[in-house]
Amino acid sequence: MAATPSHPGLLSGEALERELALLPTLELDALRSRWRQRLRSAPPPQLSRPLLIRVLAYRLQARVYGDLDRDTARTLERIARQRIRSRRSAETPSSIPIPLPAPPPPAGSRLRPGTLLVREFAAQLHTVTVTPEGFCWNEQRFTSLSEVARAITGTRWNGPRFFGLRDKSRGGQA
Repeated sequence: MAATPSHPGLLSGEALERELALLPTLELDALRSRWRQRLRSAPPPQLSRPLLIRVLAYRLQARVYGDLDRDTARTLERIARQRIRSRRSAETPSSIPIPLPAPPPPAGSRLRPGTLLVREFAAQLHTVTVTPEGFCWNEQRFTSLSEVARAITGTRWNGPRFFGLRDKSRGGQA
């Protein structure tokens, strides 16, 4: 998006970089003024200067590069609600923390080299790196995720399902 004089809140990528570099140098009143100028709304009065910098930087970047999609935003909100509930229930001594679910991958996406897949199994965290040739786990190379899942568990597994890339309800779809 290119910056236009009629929309001072919109920035180009280059102007955004300059703006982000400037934010930490501004005092609280100047940050609030910048918020009103760029976002055309009043900043939340309770935000501290460091938090105001972070939120303003995020909002400006979201305008230029795009914000979270609806599914990701809902997943993050659900995780936040679960964290709040687990904190409240942590007051009881019998509560055991439940691991948070991994957000689902975007539909129809292919794994790109460099992607990290993480799965907890048998109280151990396993990280798999997607490479152009296949997958790497524990410094070993594999041609399929199912081979990796078999190496981790010692039993036959559908690799994409083991790593949460395939929804149980969708059957054979990836």
